[in-house]
Amino acid sequence: MSLKIDTEKSKSPWQAFLDGLGYSGRRGVSRQVGLGLIAVVVALIILCAVNIVQGEMALFWVFGLAFGFVLQRSRFCFASAFRDIFLLGHGRNMKGVLLGLAVGTAGFAVLMAKYVPNPTLGTLPPDANVLPLGWHTVLGGVLFGIGMVVAGGCVSGSVYRMGEGYVASWFSMGGILVGLAVAGLTWNWWWDVSISHSPRIWLPTTLGHGGAVAVTMLGLLVAYLLVLWWESRSGVVIPDPQFQGSDEDTFAARLNDTLKRIFVRGWSAVAGGAVLGGLNVLLFTAAHPWGFTGELSRWALGFTNWMGIGPGTLKGAASLPGCALDVGDGNLLNHMLFLVWGMVFGSYIAAVFSGEFKIRVPRQKVRYVQALGGGTAMGYGAGLAMGCTIGAFFSAIPSLALNGWVFALALAVGAWIGTQIIQRIA
Repeated sequence: MSLKIDTEKSKSPWQAFLDGLGYSGRRGVSRQVGLGLIAVVVALIILCAVNIVQGEMALFWVFGLAFGFVLQRSRFCFASAFRDIFLLGHGRNMKGVLLGLAVGTAGFAVLMAKYVPNPTLGTLPPDANVLPLGWHTVLGGVLFGIGMVVAGGCVSGSVYRMGEGYVASWFSMGGILVGLAVAGLTWNWWWDVSISHSPRIWLPTTLGHGGAVAVTMLGLLVAYLLVLWWESRSGVVIPDPQFQGSDEDTFAARLNDTLKRIFVRGWSAVAGGAVLGGLNVLLFTAAHPWGFTGELSRWALGFTNWMGIGPGTLKGAASLPGCALDVGDGNLLNHMLFLVWGMVFGSYIAAVFSGEFKIRVPRQKVRYVQALGGGTAMGYGAGLAMGCTIGAFFSAIPSLALNGWVFALALAVGAWIGTQIIQRIA
């Protein structure tokens, strides 16, 4: 026993790190871990370089890395959360989504109460995702729900799979850009018909801060109970695998277990949801809630306008919060640019360290059609609803906005339709 303890103590930090990642004695491990460390160094170099230009862009790069890392480790995807309920009869991922919404609601409520002490005066909190609620919200949610199931992942799911090497997810992202460009071309019509006269309903205005938080938490509790009821009907429950730690009580063994939990063993959806909810609160504290498609629309509409085929000026879009369509100002660098690509790079870092990075090319050509078609539906739906499952749902419900709940219900309808579609695809 003493010889074993001495051996543990004599391990180098590098060997302890390799053991912690579960790579001791495996061929090619040093190269894989080396690639992960190189990626971390690259991320730090980008951070330092961007910080010289502007501190806010550097901050968003850090947030992007964190969001991407957590998404990949927990395989957190809103598409699977909705799809698995209808397709497989279990709500493992949905429970993580609900916990993330609860964490975000608690944190957002504190911030918004500080910004707007007396909500009964009708003042809306700055930057919160309180969006116009109308038929465009419903249609956008249904289209997005269909698209994310057909494509095989929502925006966040596509992002972390892009970092893992899924080629189809890159096609999905291309489809999202196409859908956003089409949404831009029809935006002014939707503005005149629906968006311009749709109310922005913030629950604290009528219920007060305490009442709005209570109603929101109650709604999340009801949703959780419905998930449990649905699982009991189907009889399918997928438990999270138990972690088997080392039997040794040494520093090296404890370090190994810690590293395995973070970098190798997949996180539970509940853990991922809780961390993502907390990161969303921190991002709102620093600037604004988590969003994504607003930046993608800046790329899509900026490019089409540059080509002379874009929508030009968008009525009222600049006055809206959340992920409303953005034509951009012609500048390439933007803090949201670093959030988006930080998420992809953070996912790549997590995938490399966990041994899950691999270039995966679809075996069936129909997957390319699904990815592009589903992505296009997601992009158009996100353009109408002014956000995807992140901005119009995961950041809207914690903003105590009614539009978040309506978008969620429309997502569920769309996900059910999408499930019927994929079951009929050969």
